[in-house]
Amino acid sequence: MTDLRLAPRTGREVRVRAPGKVNLSLRVGSRRPDGYHPLATVFQAVSLYEDVVASASDELRVSVSGPQADLVPTDDSNLALRAARALAARTGVDDGVHLHLHKGVPVAGGMAGGSADAAAALLACDAFWGTALPREELHEIAAELGSDVPFLLMGQTAVGSGRGDLLTAALSRGEYHWAFGVRDAGLSTARVYAEFDDLAAGHPEPAVDGDVALLQALRAGDAPAVGALLHNDLQDAAVELAPGLVETLSVAEDAGALGVVVSGSGPTVAALARSRQHALVIAAAMTAAGVADSVLTASGPVPGARLVAGSDVL
Repeated sequence: MTDLRLAPRTGREVRVRAPGKVNLSLRVGSRRPDGYHPLATVFQAVSLYEDVVASASDELRVSVSGPQADLVPTDDSNLALRAARALAARTGVDDGVHLHLHKGVPVAGGMAGGSADAAAALLACDAFWGTALPREELHEIAAELGSDVPFLLMGQTAVGSGRGDLLTAALSRGEYHWAFGVRDAGLSTARVYAEFDDLAAGHPEPAVDGDVALLQALRAGDAPAVGALLHNDLQDAAVELAPGLVETLSVAEDAGALGVVVSGSGPTVAALARSRQHALVIAAAMTAAGVADSVLTASGPVPGARLVAGSDVL
């Protein structure tokens, strides 16, 4: 991945890096009248990153580089651009900004790359415009943008409830190593939730205490126990829409993964490994079997959105 700290400078710039995420557990209730599904989830931020550079512009605009950049919209639907507009509206700023996004998280892969862009854009614009909002207010804006955005401001490991935006930090010992099987054809989150509604009509409210054992395993740094407790209520829906995921899950399991799960709304398959070297072994197995268009390895937990050294901050 291109390191934006080494990119040529073109004037005053603020650079922010935000991670992707994997849901160690994702429990989903039935669709509510307001259109949202109640969630109970355990997030872990992982070392796949979105880099965002904010620089001067007469207008609010966005550009994109990196893997799958052509799949990212640059119109008003772009989540980073929406984040900049929301911050400007909250603070009364009428200046423009150019946001350049460099992709490192799979697009439409269930790892919240767009939400990471939004979290990074909030922090970058706040610094670039000198609005200096407290983290609590940035979190409020983040929650308006999407369920995953607040967590990617926070990072590390956390329990999410409500729409996933009500966060409580969770203690996690040790480092967790992952191999990710990525597919070029993403899955629409809305389609996956619609399929979930069809498959799981009348699904109960997710229990807030459903992941006690998982949280205990994280506190103990017990990776095999964490692997055994990986869970995703959306997995069946993702597999229904992308049946080839069954083979990807199977290959990762056969390679000795401690646990395998579809990440978020998919279609990325996340395999928890025993070590960094074992993650490379699992990734090689997925590549050799041809069950993923590309493979990535990463570790977690890592911090949320952070200014990169060398940024010009007001």
